Amino acid sequence: MGVHGLTSYVEGNRGFFQEVKFRDSRLVIDGSSLFFKLYLNNGLDQAHGGDYDTFAALLSTFISALEACNVQPFVVLDGGMDPSDKKLSTLRQRMQSKIREAESLSRGQHGSVLPLLTRHVFIQVLSQRGVPLVQCPAEADWEIACLANQWACPVLTNDSDFYIFDLPGGYIPFQFFQWANVGGSSPNRYISARRYTVSGLCRHFGGMNRELLPLCAVLAGNDYTTEHTSKHINTLLSQLTAGAMGGGGGGGSQSRVRGILLWLSSFNGPEEALEVLGRLTGGVGGGRGGRTGLCAVLRSGMQEYHLTPPSRLSTWFSGGSSRSPQGLWDSTLCPPPEWLCWAAVSGAMAPLVLDVLGLKRVLLIPQVENSRQPSSHCCATAIRQALYGILLANQEAGNIREGQMGREEGHNVQGQGAQGTQGARGMARGGVQRGRRGRGGGQDQGVRWLDAEPCFGLGENNGPGGVERDTGLRVEEYDRHDLNLRKNQVEPRAPRTLLTLDTLCQAPVSVRLGVLYDVLGVKESSLAPLHPHLRLALGVTGFWRREARPLPTLPQIQALLLGIVYGEMTRNTQPGLKQKATERNIWVKIRLRPGNRRGVDLGVTHAFSQWQACLWSVLSLNQLLCMPLPEPDTAWLFSGTLVHGLVGRLRGGCSPESVLAADLFSLQLYRSLLAALESCTLNRLNSSSGMKRSGGRGRGRGKGRGGGRARGEKAPVSQEINNRFALLMAEEEEEDEE
Repeated sequence: MGVHGLTSYVEGNRGFFQEVKFRDSRLVIDGSSLFFKLYLNNGLDQAHGGDYDTFAALLSTFISALEACNVQPFVVLDGGMDPSDKKLSTLRQRMQSKIREAESLSRGQHGSVLPLLTRHVFIQVLSQRGVPLVQCPAEADWEIACLANQWACPVLTNDSDFYIFDLPGGYIPFQFFQWANVGGSSPNRYISARRYTVSGLCRHFGGMNRELLPLCAVLAGNDYTTEHTSKHINTLLSQLTAGAMGGGGGGGSQSRVRGILLWLSSFNGPEEALEVLGRLTGGVGGGRGGRTGLCAVLRSGMQEYHLTPPSRLSTWFSGGSSRSPQGLWDSTLCPPPEWLCWAAVSGAMAPLVLDVLGLKRVLLIPQVENSRQPSSHCCATAIRQALYGILLANQEAGNIREGQMGREEGHNVQGQGAQGTQGARGMARGGVQRGRRGRGGGQDQGVRWLDAEPCFGLGENNGPGGVERDTGLRVEEYDRHDLNLRKNQVEPRAPRTLLTLDTLCQAPVSVRLGVLYDVLGVKESSLAPLHPHLRLALGVTGFWRREARPLPTLPQIQALLLGIVYGEMTRNTQPGLKQKATERNIWVKIRLRPGNRRGVDLGVTHAFSQWQACLWSVLSLNQLLCMPLPEPDTAWLFSGTLVHGLVGRLRGGCSPESVLAADLFSLQLYRSLLAALESCTLNRLNSSSGMKRSGGRGRGRGKGRGGGRARGEKAPVSQEINNRFALLMAEEEEEDEE
């Protein structure tokens, strides 16, 4: 939520806080606030797509500091959007702001944009470190407050609403939690902190009734009340605060908050204050006792701060066989199946899934990219369409049945059956599904990514003869268009294999894996030589290699694969593997400095933003399919400053072998990754453009341009693979130009 001006007012008065040496306690942590503050407050890279390895190390250090002080963390995460849409306007405004800040960062100027995969890395690290975590269906503030109230322990967050919640253990703002400087000696180590309690604020205002604070919050303007009532509240407050402050009301939100608190301190309780407000607002407040109109809105807003024990989260965190996640979804519009609830509560289901199920709406997180190009998320639209198709399959089936019942008898479906089947199968083989804008263009016209070429075919479940039917269902996607936020209606597209959401978790692994590979447009045999935890990343890279626009260059592809090799070397996945000091120094020298915003290459930035968008969408799809492939350790897949530095080295003539310092393991891994990616591309090219190649034109094969082709017998194997791969790229580029 958030109360305008409250944070700056309270934190400007040190007397509202108590200095504490925090140890030997539970701590309820607002997870969303934690990963934002940890990343953005510590100088980590934003302009080059993020350094997830550095973030993971920082988060691990934070957890170690809590352990050293015998602090037990319990992390609570926001889930999907509020189903009431009370915050939609605020969310849109924040997205628009982030689009502008991303553009500023791309030009080497100041901005603050969280890299796309930060949340996923955060959850993985917490899981690896055994930190208890719960993901709520929607915003988590109220659940966090209820849990801390029941346990009488502090909350660690950065949300001004916690200056209003009356919590016995208090609230520790993140900026006042000195976790990086643990004091004392074992076993009495501690973290210096400042703790806020409602009682301290109320004492400052002459012993004000603490039950008046929720009224202060809604009058000052939180996210739930300002849009519909700001005009009337502002008129009222200009009179109230001016009188309370002895005229003038002062300037800025801090003075506004102080004026409201001064005025409220003259009342014994909220009912008395509301009664006066009802009289002052007249027709606006209306009603006996101020229970209609504006005062009714104020009362409703105050309820957001009313805590009702016991906490639903305490049962979950306590463990045991009796716990059930479904209680958290009792109030949602569309409760998910039980298996999906379990995954969502544990953080193993992305908010994207919850938003599609409950609202058919998705907010696509802005990235630093080339704003003159289409949004990077366009590259992964086909993946998200498949995810939407699985989630909304039951609703699609209902729409199809309704459409069939209402169709005129003279419409000859059978006459189109055989031809439709052949056409659909042909499109499935080629992976091309053009001409799907609907009859006469329809509402999809002008939405660029509805013309994407998804890598999965049409299913027999889509209608007689395999002809795909427009069910009328759409998912709202909010995404960047130039420098503006735009809403687009995106059509779900079910994969060829029919999966029912209620029983999806019972489907054989081979079936679910087949769906995933089908969406990515790769064959299992292409990725089989790789370790299972690398297959998803390589499948995504093959998809990105095909779908990204502009097409990725060879140095960009090589840099991405080298970055994965670096992650594997650093993780020490091989028994006994140790990185030599000289090898570590090479990688360190290649990295760009995170604080250096000068010289951001927009082409490279945009290419890797598209790759991250593809991985972000595929991670959600893999979760929905109950992990047919193990999740990669995301922190070690991508480092923005490293891959940008690698592209520069490779463009300058440096070879992958020289980067890898002739280390046998790293060379073998790089070659296997490159070979797997080449195999993915060959499979795709053979299926989608085999007719062109069989014509004997052999584009790019006999042109004799050096292009880095190694003709000597002593050329390294990896260089030979590189040259063949570059040749394939040239062929596809020329075919696209036609």
